[in-house]
Amino acid sequence: MRIVVSEFISLDGVVQAPGGPEEDTDGGFAHGGWSHPFFDPETVGGAFADALTKAEALLFGRRTWQTMAAAWPERAGDPFADRMNAIPKHVVSHTLSDDQLAWHNTTRIPGDQVLARIRELRAAEGGDLLVMGSPTLVRTLLRENLVDELRLMIMPVLLGGGKTIFPGDGALRTLELVSTVTSSTGVHVCTYRPAAKK
Repeated sequence: MRIVVSEFISLDGVVQAPGGPEEDTDGGFAHGGWSHPFFDPETVGGAFADALTKAEALLFGRRTWQTMAAAWPERAGDPFADRMNAIPKHVVSHTLSDDQLAWHNTTRIPGDQVLARIRELRAAEGGDLLVMGSPTLVRTLLRENLVDELRLMIMPVLLGGGKTIFPGDGALRTLELVSTVTSSTGVHVCTYRPAAKK
């Protein structure tokens, strides 16, 4: 399976709480819901729908999984929500127990097994393993060179600080721009893949 990361991201690299004010206030983050003014159904919504259509399973960190699990089941009847609810899901967590996995079709990956289990999933046959949000997990995946595609919805806003997906380890990682499209709201939807080593 290919590991595909899809993120709403500000110009200054912040991915924290794009969906709502209470989504993630860690560190005193006060701009939750910042993506809403820039969302357009055709380009930004279309990019998310395309990613989900090509996904065979979803992969989340605990906090993002809990946010999604609280939101999507009650939206049943919408085609996007129905796909989110039906598709196999994996959540990485040190703290969740299996009996807390109420969102349909969810499997827990214990935190101490994360890299081994994700490498197994990546080596398996199949479509995309899609990661949304989950900045701590994405930083780990990027650091370990386990991301096959990075889809960034770069929004024309500066947030002045917050959680990022990028490793701070000083390593150089070169990417290739595979495609880009700009929405009417000024969002650049950019798809990157790791550059082939020369």
